Amino acid sequence: MSEYQRAMKAWRSGLQAAGGVIPEAFRISRALNNSPDHVAALEAVRGWTRARFALPEGSSVLVAEVACGLPGCPSIETVVAFWSDDGERHQFKIFKPVAEVAPGDLPPGWMKRALVVDPEASLSCC
Repeated sequence: MSEYQRAMKAWRSGLQAAGGVIPEAFRISRALNNSPDHVAALEAVRGWTRARFALPEGSSVLVAEVACGLPGCPSIETVVAFWSDDGERHQFKIFKPVAEVAPGDLPPGWMKRALVVDPEASLSCC
């Protein structure tokens, strides 16, 4: 039996034991932090990113706080991705939780070209 099959079996058994209700351990909402402080921190990083890289107000900026399980990697990091007018995707990481990010943690504006993601590259570590 594969890990996926074991997980599905455990999920189904937990679902049946709970009378058809999804057990708390399997609910994704526990992983989502919608507190006002967290949402404000995400918005602040979006705003700083737009200002730092001279992006239009309506431009797409993705900010996410993610867990990293790789050796030597901080347990929580903030990942930022944005798209320039020509459709190029840019990306960088800040090795701290989003609530601790300050404007000085963002790369300097002159590094914008260096943050372009090469779709041909396989950077599974970064």
